[in-house]
Amino acid sequence: MNASQDLQRVQTYIARMPALPVTVTKVIEICNRPGTSPIDLNRVISVDPVLMARVMKLINSAYYGLGAKVTSLSRAIIMLGINTVKNLALSTAVVGAIGKGEASSALNMQGFWRHSLGVGVTAKLIAKRRAVDPRLIEEYFIAGLLHDIGKIPINNVLKDRYVTVFSRADREHIGLAEAEQRELGFSHADVGRLIGETWNIGSAAIDSIGFHHAVANYAEEHRDLVLTVHIANYFMNIAEVGFAGDRFPARPEEASYNALGIDLGLLDDIEAEVDAEIAKAEVFLKVVE
Repeated sequence: MNASQDLQRVQTYIARMPALPVTVTKVIEICNRPGTSPIDLNRVISVDPVLMARVMKLINSAYYGLGAKVTSLSRAIIMLGINTVKNLALSTAVVGAIGKGEASSALNMQGFWRHSLGVGVTAKLIAKRRAVDPRLIEEYFIAGLLHDIGKIPINNVLKDRYVTVFSRADREHIGLAEAEQRELGFSHADVGRLIGETWNIGSAAIDSIGFHHAVANYAEEHRDLVLTVHIANYFMNIAEVGFAGDRFPARPEEASYNALGIDLGLLDDIEAEVDAEIAKAEVFLKVVE
C-alpha cells in the first residue's frame, strides 16, 4: 500500500470520529471571545450534566486540595478560571473520543497518556518560570497534553505498519516522526493537525500539534508555545516519563532555548516538580471515567 492510500485510510478514520459534544464546542467558542465571564460559562455548562459533573469533580479533587467541598457550579467556574474550564472540557472530550488504542498495537495507551501529561505539565512549568501571562498558562498544558494525538489514528488504522515504524526508529536510531515520514510518507504531527482542524480546537493547540517536530519551519504568532512544547516533549522523552514510541528524539537546537530565554538548567530545576504535577494533573484524564 502506498503513502497516499495509507493517508486516505487515516483521513477516513478521522472523518468518522465522533464530533466534539455541542456543549464543548460552545464552551470553546465562548471562552475564545474577549470579555467572557463565568456567568456566560455557567449558562452553557449548567444544561450539560456530564460536563457539570466533571467541573465539580475537578474543583473537589486533590489537584486543588481545598478544605471545604465546593457545591456551586458558578463558584467552581470562578475558582478554576475560564481557561481551565475550557481546557477541561476540551481535553476530556478529546480523550473520551480518541483516547483508546487497539489491544494489539504499537502504542501502550497508559504510557502514551502519561507521556502526554508529562509534556503538558512540563510546558506549563516552563511557561510559569518564564512569567508568561497567567491567563495563558493553561494553553501550554493543553497544547502539551494533545501534542501527540495524531499517533492514535495511525496506531488504530495501520497497526502492523506502525509496529514497523517503531522498529525502524529503533533500528536506525532516529526520531519517531522521522521514521513515520520515511515509512509512511507522513507523520503523527500531520495527522494530529488534521484532527485539530476537524474539531476546530484553536490555532494555538493546532500549531503546537503540527509543528512540535518542525519548529524551524514555524514563525507565526504561537512560536513561544510551539517551542515550549517542542522542548518539553524532548525532556519527557529523555527522562522516560511514560512512553509514546520515541526512544531517539531529535535534540532541540540551541536557538530554541535562546528564543525562549531559557537554558537546560531550567529543566533540571523543574524536574522534581514534574512527577508531583503529573500525579495531580491525572485528574484531567480521570474525570472522563
